[in-house]
Amino acid sequence: MESIKKIYRKGYGPSSSHTMAPFQAATQFRSEHPDAHRIRVTLYGSLAATGRGHRTDKALEDGAAPIPVEIVWNPDVVLPFHTNGMHFEALDMHENTTSDWTIYSVGGGALANENTSEENHHVYDKSTLSEILPFIEHEGMNYWEYVQQCEDSDIWDYLQDMWDVMQNTIHEGLQAEGVIPGGLHLRSKARQYYVRASSYKPSLQSRALVIAYALATSERNAAGGYIVTAPTCGSSGVLPAVLYHLKKAHDFSDTEILRAMATAGLFANVIKHNASLSGAEVGCQGEVGSACVMAAVAANQLFGGSPQQIEYAAEMAMEHNLGLTCDPMCGLVQIPCIERNAMAALRALDINIYSMMSDGKHIISFDKVVRTMKRTGHDLPSLYKETALGGLAVDE
Repeated sequence: MESIKKIYRKGYGPSSSHTMAPFQAATQFRSEHPDAHRIRVTLYGSLAATGRGHRTDKALEDGAAPIPVEIVWNPDVVLPFHTNGMHFEALDMHENTTSDWTIYSVGGGALANENTSEENHHVYDKSTLSEILPFIEHEGMNYWEYVQQCEDSDIWDYLQDMWDVMQNTIHEGLQAEGVIPGGLHLRSKARQYYVRASSYKPSLQSRALVIAYALATSERNAAGGYIVTAPTCGSSGVLPAVLYHLKKAHDFSDTEILRAMATAGLFANVIKHNASLSGAEVGCQGEVGSACVMAAVAANQLFGGSPQQIEYAAEMAMEHNLGLTCDPMCGLVQIPCIERNAMAALRALDINIYSMMSDGKHIISFDKVVRTMKRTGHDLPSLYKETALGGLAVDE
């Protein structure tokens, strides 16, 4: 498996697949062809179907600047490697193609194609919980210690930077007001929920604040704000909300938070390696489902869960998000995405309680539920995988 640094990426929303990755691809292609008169980009599948709502066109234009970009939208064609396909062409002044490149946005801001080899980027020698759990038990380690063993020495500085951005995004989101751009006329609600939380008794106030924190990040993402993928832009509100709440309500230190982030990143990495984090490939179970896993294991570790209880929390979090579709209205990362982040944050905390009350023993393993998620995602019709052609996206 690759470094968990690939799970946590900072950048501008609203979509890691449709905004961050196309921007990176355009930047790379422009740097390799600085003398191009013009760049033509053909978008396929989900990228073309919901690209306008996700601001893919702006991301490509910004990444290729100052070279002008022509965008061809081709939603009815899905290339074999992945539904989020991009074909770049460098054109000379006579409109002749001097070079071309096909690349795919495969989820979480990552780029890949048939020629991409992950073999040279492997950081972890184990890629399933059935391998990791017995190893750390034998060695007397925690999950975060396994991460520390495998990653470079700068991993804690890297995670601290990600945590700082997460907190800043929440602070900004709690102050933001007005209509979120995109045409749905959806107003920011994070500040409103944060203020109203003070009127509730402590038991309800706690949950209301978690909702406010999740909305804060998700709304900033929807508005194109600066966020951290955890593991994607569309699901970026879940883990920060839970961690921020636990820091505020239970006084966990930054060191403990970073260790929880390391464990959360490890579990997301297992999902990424063995299934997918891409809503366009497996539906929202790969995005919000994976984010719920990350938040549940982070909370469980912070409260002293054993490796078995943490694995159980991860399994439950994915199990109860199986089949979650990705059908955003108008192709925007707003409805149902923003509310869904808040509900997943609450669910993660409830799953933590359930797991902590158990002895960690259960029948369905995390590895099995990840395999099931992948199979379920492939069985979902394309209507429900970030194409905005079915479900809630349909104007009835």
